[in-house]
Amino acid sequence: MASKTTRPRTGRRSKWAAAALIGIGLLVTGGIYAGASAAMAATESTSAASTLTVDDGKKLFQANCATCHGLNMEGTSDGPSLYGVGELAVEFQMSTGRMPLQMQGPQAQQKPVQFTEDQIEAIAAWVQSVSPGPTYPSDEVLDGGGDVANGAELFRTNCAMCHNVAAAGGALTEGKYAPALTQTSALHMYAAMVTGPQNMPVFNDMTLTQDEKRDIISALLFLQENESVGGMSLGSLGPVSEGLFIWIFGIGSLIGITVWITAKSN
Repeated sequence: MASKTTRPRTGRRSKWAAAALIGIGLLVTGGIYAGASAAMAATESTSAASTLTVDDGKKLFQANCATCHGLNMEGTSDGPSLYGVGELAVEFQMSTGRMPLQMQGPQAQQKPVQFTEDQIEAIAAWVQSVSPGPTYPSDEVLDGGGDVANGAELFRTNCAMCHNVAAAGGALTEGKYAPALTQTSALHMYAAMVTGPQNMPVFNDMTLTQDEKRDIISALLFLQENESVGGMSLGSLGPVSEGLFIWIFGIGSLIGITVWITAKSN
């Protein structure tokens, strides 16, 4: 029987192995470079798109707002003139989703915001450039560092009859309402006082000084950040919800105990 001879391995690789490794290396390097280039391009285009000019604001206004407010803010039968409203009013109305108006009604409804922050600021800047009006306050007014006690007193005197003493909002006449302020930003609190949206009166610096506005904002921010010291708020609707709670649970419990005692005695 013939013995089998095994050919010794020489350890030599195929002549195509080196070429294959080089090709794989080039493909990996090219893929990484292409991905990095695309990411950098996307970042650059995003930063460029976020820088909108006043002219961009004019174009956005004429494309989205002119139907009701006119090409040059002169107003139409469907919307008022915006002369003198200022950039603060534009920012407030658009950032809260009230504008563009969804439909005619007693009051503009809040809804999801339709524009980016940059677009809103560009439109507001164009409105301000055409016909100046109320503008943004200093950071100090919005910092929440005012006199909370004085702000609470001012709020009860000037605002609570509509917004509720706990800022929970309330109903007005003819289907209108004062919104809750439990999640409102400091800037929008200030904007509402200065511009007087919907049925709200305008509180200029002769009515409420900048320091007093700061105090009111500070008091409202304090309410937002701290739980009610009185326990369960019951919607902060005052004697209505409290009386209903007592009537249902308090008197209901007394009636239940009376029935139980009577049944047990029988």
